[in-house]
Amino acid sequence: MKTALESPTVPAVQFLDVMKNYGNVVALNDIRLSVGRGEFFTLLGPSGSGKTTLLNMISGMITPTSGQILIDGQDVTRVPPRERGLGMVFQNYALMPHMTVFDNVAFPLRMRKVNRHDIERRVMAALKMVRLTSFAERKPKELSGGQQQRVAIARCLVYEPRLVLMDEPLGALDKKLRIQLQFEIKKIHEELGVTIMYVTHDQEEAMAMSDRICVMNHARIEQVGTPRDLYFRPSNEFVAEFLGESNIITGTVEKITDSVACVQLPDGWRVSCAATENEARIGSPVKIMVRPESLRVTTFDQQSGIGMRGTIEDLVFVGQAVRYVISSGALRLTSVNNSGYGTPTFARGDEVWADWSYDNSIAIQ
Repeated sequence: MKTALESPTVPAVQFLDVMKNYGNVVALNDIRLSVGRGEFFTLLGPSGSGKTTLLNMISGMITPTSGQILIDGQDVTRVPPRERGLGMVFQNYALMPHMTVFDNVAFPLRMRKVNRHDIERRVMAALKMVRLTSFAERKPKELSGGQQQRVAIARCLVYEPRLVLMDEPLGALDKKLRIQLQFEIKKIHEELGVTIMYVTHDQEEAMAMSDRICVMNHARIEQVGTPRDLYFRPSNEFVAEFLGESNIITGTVEKITDSVACVQLPDGWRVSCAATENEARIGSPVKIMVRPESLRVTTFDQQSGIGMRGTIEDLVFVGQAVRYVISSGALRLTSVNNSGYGTPTFARGDEVWADWSYDNSIAIQ
């Protein structure tokens, strides 16, 4: 019979009704969350949302006011950090400057009294994984920021922790290096199959790396889902606007047919969006979310009847795309057109027709 520790059906991490208060300040509010084994799971949110507090609770550095934390089915709510068997990677690397790269990576093994032969083998394997075998005898000050962070990752993984926690590990690096290390960390995750819980406030980083994302705000969980679900099917306006750029359009529901709502806007135009009767009610106000890349812009004589008339207020060249800002009454909409190597189809002042496919939009709270 498999124990809880061995069962693949037991979540790697669970939060059960977790609360954290500092006096009258609520740092975490009624957190219920489950992270699957082998998952790359990201906690995403603005500063002060509670994401780092949540990560520190898993590590044992913060104790919840109430509720339970389970790792591999075991209640670790009051278990000291050293007994949890976790690995952690910080933004500031936390390397020991007087030690070589080899000795930094070997340090957790020596603390665990691993024999000398196994230390040599495991350290070199870890350095190979992060492509730093030729740097084993260097000191941290002789490495770049990206190389130092790879050493920190190797040190974290060398003792094979059951769960790896990463607290904004790429925050101190420039954009190009961050993107490079994102792919490296994801590749390591896929090779090892280890569960990773990752904290960031960078939406693009979270979208590029994660199996699932937990969006947090004001000490609460707003939504949990895959990057695609969160981007195209956000549950509310905060998630829609935090994860990329969005157009939020307010109107009144006229009718709902086959999960498609017809919505009248204040200036009389009619648009459509994907919505069930649970998400929108006839006669009630509703907010529609449309991503800029889903907003079509055509000449006014190509109007379909479902959409709105507008005027090109501004346009910006962004590589192979052109970003249009369209005014339609009190509305300001953004559309990204990827055709023609960034050659604009319209000019400022042009009258246009803006619309979208209903299945590229959604009713949100």
